Amino acid sequence: MRVYNFAAGPSTLPVEVLKKAQEEFLDFAGTGMSVTEISHRDKAYESVVKEAEALTRELLNVPDDYCVIFVQGGASTQFAAVPLNLMHSGKADYIVTGNFAKKAWQEGQIYGEAVKIGDSSDKVYTYIPDVGKLDYTEGADYVHITSNNTIFGSRYDKFPECKAPLVADMSSEIFSREIDVSRFGVIYAGAQKNLAPAGVTIVIAKRSLIGNPLKYCPTMLKWKVQDENGSLYNTPPAFSIYMANLVLRNLKAKGGVKAVQEINEYKAKLLYDFIDNSAFYKNSVEHRYRSIMNVPFVTPDAESDAKFISEAKNAGLVSLKGHRLVGGMRASIYNAMPVEGVEALIAFMKKFEKENS
Repeated sequence: MRVYNFAAGPSTLPVEVLKKAQEEFLDFAGTGMSVTEISHRDKAYESVVKEAEALTRELLNVPDDYCVIFVQGGASTQFAAVPLNLMHSGKADYIVTGNFAKKAWQEGQIYGEAVKIGDSSDKVYTYIPDVGKLDYTEGADYVHITSNNTIFGSRYDKFPECKAPLVADMSSEIFSREIDVSRFGVIYAGAQKNLAPAGVTIVIAKRSLIGNPLKYCPTMLKWKVQDENGSLYNTPPAFSIYMANLVLRNLKAKGGVKAVQEINEYKAKLLYDFIDNSAFYKNSVEHRYRSIMNVPFVTPDAESDAKFISEAKNAGLVSLKGHRLVGGMRASIYNAMPVEGVEALIAFMKKFEKENS
């Protein structure tokens, strides 16, 4: 019996996608081979990468002057790839709103002057700094943000308007809400939270920005090289891209990003409304900045938190333990989490509160 998996990543995937992958696993596209065995130079596999790119462009309305590439190393590798491709003057701005935003800023300091112009650590990353009041650095090569905070459960309700290109790590929310790609210079996202198994990262970049990477940028991290080779410069994370393509097909069949955003907002409202109306559970994120993907919460004490996690697992609600930096619980309710999963969680929370208050 399948459980409801609330993991922050690797995360739950649509059941329809898993069944399709199972159906094709031994014989992909009539090749008589698994997709994990086929050469990435085979036309049957090349079509997977091309379709994944086309679907990404369609679902996010990516402008023609942007590249869409699929690379290895996870989003954390892009913490280095961003300055190596873009930091020409030697300085860039970073807004630090959580653990991964902090790591991106720290990595940026290796390659130049990474200026921290905003920081919400004073309130344990439970809000987003007012982007309209930040002191952006004149001549900065880019402004880096992490659009959704996986660990602490916050997100940008509006994006910065700045002279420098805006670079966004959207790992934990890509394809979950409509965005205007043209407002960004670069968007990147590890797939293992909302799109596919771990192994592949999507990079969407304006081509005019990526033609001149720093001279010491490793070839594998040059977005221009990956773009010129159609994401096939070397052997790609083939299975992860294949799974991403199936998820993108599934997302299109469900009505696209707009339709899924409505469902995501509904799921999040159900859970937040219950927490807010409970005297037993608490979420500390300021309301306007609450993530619709990652919902952290706590009970009155650590002992009850541990009991909650244990009993929830026995009830088929797994991976609810909060990140070690925060404690408590965290429900990651990505695109693939059905409404029924959130309803089951709320029903368990009601029962647990009644029995432990």
